[in-house]
Amino acid sequence: QITSLEKVKIISIQGELNTATSADAETKIHQLILGGNHHLIVDLGELDYISSAGLRIFLSSNRLIKKSNGEIRFCNFNKTVHEVFQISGFLLIFKYFPDLDSAINDLHSS
Repeated sequence: QITSLEKVKIISIQGELNTATSADAETKIHQLILGGNHHLIVDLGELDYISSAGLRIFLSSNRLIKKSNGEIRFCNFNKTVHEVFQISGFLLIFKYFPDLDSAINDLHSS
């Protein structure tokens, strides 16, 4: 699900992000970036599981968005997804926030 808020696109991912679902998610995220959206917030509050294939789409999307001086932010991790991001080192690469409002407020203040 994609929601627009001023210059920000909010992407809400639900269920599982794995080999079967990651290609579709990657296509949609890349289309947003190539369409001129350079500030994305990915809301993972409804994400139950993420595999290495799911993590890879965020890396490729990050490389793409950085070319236009954009940024991807994350919010609403559950415990399992937070652990995957922590173990994989993604918490050192991306900005993450406890909730959507925090991510939006930080974007407006930067």
